[in-house]
Amino acid sequence: MMTPKKKLFLLDAYALIFRAYFGFINNPRINSKGLDTSAVFGFTNTLIELIRKEKPTHIAVCFDRKKPTFRHEQYKEYKANREATPEGIIVAKPYIDR
Repeated sequence: MMTPKKKLFLLDAYALIFRAYFGFINNPRINSKGLDTSAVFGFTNTLIELIRKEKPTHIAVCFDRKKPTFRHEQYKEYKANREATPEGIIVAKPYIDR
């Protein structure tokens, strides 16, 4: 009997979250409590679609660290020109973490 082939997907969480949030920027997904769920909705749909189409055996979702990394030590200007994270993403993050 052959061992099934393993299929691992590594996901960049913030890339998917930002893509989902800004994908609905002109028509945000607002729930009955007034919460913008665009980032949660888009992130979850992407994950479900990946599972449905690709049928991975393993998935790892990677988030940025809260504290500086070696990149900040090597290059002080790393991510220095980034705009502030939109409030809708900040609010959505705990729901995505679950």
